[in-house]
Amino acid sequence: MCIMKKYDIVIVGMGPSSIFTAYELIKLNSNKRILLIDQGKRVENRYCPIQEKNECVRCKPFCNITNGFSGAGAFSDGKLSLYNKDEDEIYVGGNLQEYIGVEETKKLIDYTDKIYLEFGADKKLEGTEYKAEVEKIKAKAKKEDITLIDIPIRHLGTEKAHELYRKLEEYLEKNNINMMFETIVSDLIVESNEVKGVVIKDSKKYNSKKEEDIEEIYADKVILAVGRKGANWLVDICEKHKIKTKAGIVDIGIRYELPDEVMKDINKYMYEGKFVGKLEPFKDKVRTFCQNPSGFVSEEVYDNNLSLVNGHSFKEKKSKNTNLAILVSHNFTYPFNKPIEYGRNVAKNLNELGNGNILVQRLGDIYRGKRTWQEELDNNQVKPTLKSAVPGDITFSIGYRTMTDILKFIIRMDKIIEGFANPNNLLYAPEIKFYSNQLDIDNNFETSVKNLYSIGDGGGMTRGLMMASCSGIQMARIIEK
Repeated sequence: MCIMKKYDIVIVGMGPSSIFTAYELIKLNSNKRILLIDQGKRVENRYCPIQEKNECVRCKPFCNITNGFSGAGAFSDGKLSLYNKDEDEIYVGGNLQEYIGVEETKKLIDYTDKIYLEFGADKKLEGTEYKAEVEKIKAKAKKEDITLIDIPIRHLGTEKAHELYRKLEEYLEKNNINMMFETIVSDLIVESNEVKGVVIKDSKKYNSKKEEDIEEIYADKVILAVGRKGANWLVDICEKHKIKTKAGIVDIGIRYELPDEVMKDINKYMYEGKFVGKLEPFKDKVRTFCQNPSGFVSEEVYDNNLSLVNGHSFKEKKSKNTNLAILVSHNFTYPFNKPIEYGRNVAKNLNELGNGNILVQRLGDIYRGKRTWQEELDNNQVKPTLKSAVPGDITFSIGYRTMTDILKFIIRMDKIIEGFANPNNLLYAPEIKFYSNQLDIDNNFETSVKNLYSIGDGGGMTRGLMMASCSGIQMARIIEK
């Protein structure tokens, strides 16, 4: 067993929340020794072969899209959701404001936005020029019992996000932030309910149980910034060390692809429309999420080779389709309290139906109660941008309640946006957001284990790049106090 030098702070994960914690500690002239650990690669070495091979090759040992410096953010659409200055609430991005207040959260967003601009974010803000047109769409949506949330959005673009996070990576290194890549944190070191450090091993030896492959790193404080990719790991860690959690929500749904022409007004006036409804008969929350004008549907691989669908768009490279998620929030009641496991089972069944691949189905085939065949997909008016997706029947695995919510939502949306329910539009599955293991933390983000903290998406605090980044800034300020 090799015992490494002690650090003041160890941060597990290198997504936006982790990066911005380190960034702010530098700005605060902290003299603390800081170590960031991630099981993925440096951002400049992260590459997805699916763009060339038109199929997912299951990168070993871990998916390049979901792991590495900047986390899933490096391959995302790169949207920074801001806020409306004249509103007294923050509607997008999680619940950071519940810990520090709305006004402080707004200040954090402003501060964090300036950092993104300094490192190369586009100065243009989407969704600020066409207020009158947006109000008309809002009124139309309201008649259908659907709420349209419009906020300013700064769009990085997938390729520009890579460049921006590369600059941040270089900045951290130049300022003596230690980083360990392709390294797994297999466990925490906890004694008498106080964290003492982490147990690590090389990512290539993640299945090894040999003592010589394991190292211990000690630290005064450990911050969990594992993102959605680490949600399943976090469940196991919480159970093992009796870290208190709260009952969470799991969002299960599909990625919807339709022509740019149908979404042209939303794309032009807002770039991303956030529509939310609670429709009969179940009154579940159904919402659109992560809209990508002229974008591409993508595949992500999580633990145990679980394939999930996502979407992104580039600044330069364009398709003729818009894609967006339609998600249904699942709130489970006593005695069931395993939302992540539920979501994983849905995803696993869908993957098996697609022989390990993402499933795609035409909306019209769902209406007709039949699967989609390859010949029908080849001749379909809407051409799929995820070439590796396998045509089939997603209704075999997505539950009746979830599917009913999605279809009713699509029909309502068609009354707001003509063509939204066209039979040629495509549904990809599974799209599941694993932020349902919500850690029980105090206003200093400390868990029930002393000196163990949680920030970002993985612990259920935030949902998205901007708020995750903000949680990192606040974490640094709390520590430096």
